[in-house]
Amino acid sequence: MSNDQILVKRVVLDVLKPLQPNALDFTRQLTTSAGGCQVKVQVVEVDSQTESLMVEVTGENVPVDRIIEVIRGTGATVHSIDEVEAENPVSDRE
Repeated sequence: MSNDQILVKRVVLDVLKPLQPNALDFTRQLTTSAGGCQVKVQVVEVDSQTESLMVEVTGENVPVDRIIEVIRGTGATVHSIDEVEAENPVSDRE
């Protein structure tokens, strides 16, 4: 079975980002890059220079690599992939 057949439906990322862009602008950037997906960003912790975020993206086929690329483009770092929901839409019996 090829990874191309697996559809990621939901991913939760632990992200550390600089204070700028703010959480709203950061979420807008992610939403723009993940066409057709819903993006939820929760600020977990704030210090003088950074914010810790939980980023949840859901959709029919979440572009995980693109999401991570955009996160890195904002100066943020993905600490971990905390949750993933995926499905294989093709039956092995076909």
